[in-house]
Amino acid sequence: MSKMTKIAAAGALAAASWIEAQAPPPKAPPTSEETRLISSLEGAELYQSYCAVCHGKEARGDGPMAGTIKTPPPDLTRIAARNRGMFPLQRVQQIISGESGVNAHGTREMPLWGPIFSQVAWDQDLGRVRVYNLAKYLEKIQRH
Repeated sequence: MSKMTKIAAAGALAAASWIEAQAPPPKAPPTSEETRLISSLEGAELYQSYCAVCHGKEARGDGPMAGTIKTPPPDLTRIAARNRGMFPLQRVQQIISGESGVNAHGTREMPLWGPIFSQVAWDQDLGRVRVYNLAKYLEKIQRH
């Protein structure tokens, strides 16, 4: 091995060690107070796990917690009807993720699911997939 090759190899090793030392520590597992992710990415299962408690099993705003919050949860099966028959998929995704404000969203009454859905699992951030699948599920259950 030539002297130049040895110097280059030593430099690469030093750079790799420095980069590794700069990496953030591994993310700690969520505490019992944090919302845990379910393993499914399916919209219906996400809805039942995260939304049904307020919006109801059938998404009509009549979940078991609905009466305990200041702003009554809306009937999510009528989103299209309230928007001239068109389901606003992008807007619904923005509301779920917290990118677009709705008065009741973002409070303890209606958590923003975007940050929760983006908790890293298996070295992947599947938050956008969860938000999209949940929005598509809501689109599927619309009543006209």
